[in-house]
Amino acid sequence: MMKIMRIKGIFGVIIIIASILILRYIIIKPVSNHISGYLSKTEHVNANILIVEGWLPDYDIEMAYKEFQKNDYKFIITTGLKFPSDYYNVACNGYLIFYLKNRFSGQRESGKHTIEVDAFSELEGDNSAHFNLYVNDSLMADFNAVKRKRKYSISWNGNLKNIDSVMVQFTNDAMGDFGDRNLYVKQIIIDHNTTIPYQKNSIYDIGEIHGKNIIRNNFNSCAELARNRLLSMGMDSSLVISIPGKKALINRTLKSALAFREWLKTTNIDVKGITIISLGTHTRRTWMVYNKILHKKYDIGIISLPDNDFNHSGFYRLLKTIRESLGIYYWFILIPY
Repeated sequence: MMKIMRIKGIFGVIIIIASILILRYIIIKPVSNHISGYLSKTEHVNANILIVEGWLPDYDIEMAYKEFQKNDYKFIITTGLKFPSDYYNVACNGYLIFYLKNRFSGQRESGKHTIEVDAFSELEGDNSAHFNLYVNDSLMADFNAVKRKRKYSISWNGNLKNIDSVMVQFTNDAMGDFGDRNLYVKQIIIDHNTTIPYQKNSIYDIGEIHGKNIIRNNFNSCAELARNRLLSMGMDSSLVISIPGKKALINRTLKSALAFREWLKTTNIDVKGITIISLGTHTRRTWMVYNKILHKKYDIGIISLPDNDFNHSGFYRLLKTIRESLGIYYWFILIPY
């Protein structure tokens, strides 16, 4: 009798496991892939304007640059909302350099000073971001950043007027099944009271120090940030136009589209057609918004670039697809337009 019950128990477990596998691979995964493919729409048109959503990650900005090079576009437009000074994404190995020359020119005495870096890592544990901290090209310390925002501190002896630069060198950029390893830096702080934010006070020297791939952090919007990234890749500055939208916590794609519409009213550029570059499952929503806001006055194409966040897991991909599917609420938001 016990043997029969054991066999039934094992058989029941097998049935449960088989049901889960069937549900996942025969129903959920195919349906999710179909919806994901529908949302990741790509549709080509004849266009002389290329729009790049400024919040795209670096690897997609680079793909946008290649798209511009290989097709007959006249201008590339970067969109994105204004934002307050926050943490800068040091996405590739390289140097975030804060220039301090003349900031402490009135300093008369030498002494012991504290220099702090306000930073955090996107990942943690074995995949935490590692960075070196330099003062005037001299290596002072190195740190493994944690996921929690915190300040990394060193002591420095001397006169502050002799500091030309403080450099944060990100050293272990990588991407894989574990995610995308990035370092985020907000500011440096001298003696706990002098704050120097990255905006307007730093450059991002990607790769080797004093290389050709340099981004000047003189921006206050995602649109301007994306423009800087394109210029660092060699784009002609006269061909790249940034159109910042107003700050918003929600409906950010709509705000960007409205800012672009206002720009169209003032430009002398003869728009033949528009192609928009977006990311993964967000693409269809972007295409829908621009078509509605521009009242279908132009042929509008869309290109969906790969979303490397999908490397995280199948479950993460499913959640992202569900979230973008809920973007149908935009239909109601767009009614007044």
